[in-house]
Amino acid sequence: MTTYEQERVGFFTDTSVCIGCKACEVACKEWNLIPQDGQTWTGNSYDNTGELSANTWRHVAFVEQEKPLRTNGDGSTGLRWLMESDVCKHCTHAACLDVCPTGALFRTEFGTVVVQQDICNGCGYCVPACPFGVLDKRHLPATTDPPPLLVGRKEDGRVWKCTLCYDRLKGGHEPACAKACPTKSIQFGALEELRARADDRLAKLQTEGWNGAHLYGRDPEDGVGGFGAFFLLLDDPEVYGFPPDPVVSTAKLPQMYRTMAGAAAAVVVGVAAAFLGGRS
Repeated sequence: MTTYEQERVGFFTDTSVCIGCKACEVACKEWNLIPQDGQTWTGNSYDNTGELSANTWRHVAFVEQEKPLRTNGDGSTGLRWLMESDVCKHCTHAACLDVCPTGALFRTEFGTVVVQQDICNGCGYCVPACPFGVLDKRHLPATTDPPPLLVGRKEDGRVWKCTLCYDRLKGGHEPACAKACPTKSIQFGALEELRARADDRLAKLQTEGWNGAHLYGRDPEDGVGGFGAFFLLLDDPEVYGFPPDPVVSTAKLPQMYRTMAGAAAAVVVGVAAAFLGGRS
């Protein structure tokens, strides 16, 4: 079991009480000085940002469904809204950490995963390694060390994502998004306490007959060792754009390396045998 210098913390996002106000998106951008985006019409309900990216660390999804809210007929209308604030999962087994060649990605003392922009070289290896499509390179002009005017300004090109407000954690404060959420859909705290709270909340919703309520990313035995930021959903993960059974993409790296080493050894033996056979 992995141990951390501090008690591991994270997010529990209860989508059953999300009202889609986007206060989390605004608070995240304001605190972390993230460039503006989401200015174009996506055509996907009230979703203006579309997905997580280098410039969107919190993304509020809107899903309109022809489904009843409950399965017992109480309050069912045949139409419901599913709203959910997505964020980096801060996985227990994080593939982005495994593939980063510079050490720009690191595990903090709180168990969260953070990118150090002063070390990131923009190689982008971590981008396809993430099973959730969280990481992204910033395709905007660099904001530091501008070259002479005639040369122009180069693209930033580094990877940016949610830090779970690492700077605020070190100061003893909760992340900006959780602080701003008016319904406590986004809950911050010790991960084990959040899991217990989520279990109680799920049991309550199931007793009340809520349609499709289940936890996503709560299980430490799943393909990524459990999320540091997990969710209570009201439908299948695919409905929200999540993979149904995520697996850390580097899980089979040791096996792949052994296979490659065996193949390379076979090639060397074959070449040597051909060379020696040709001399006889």
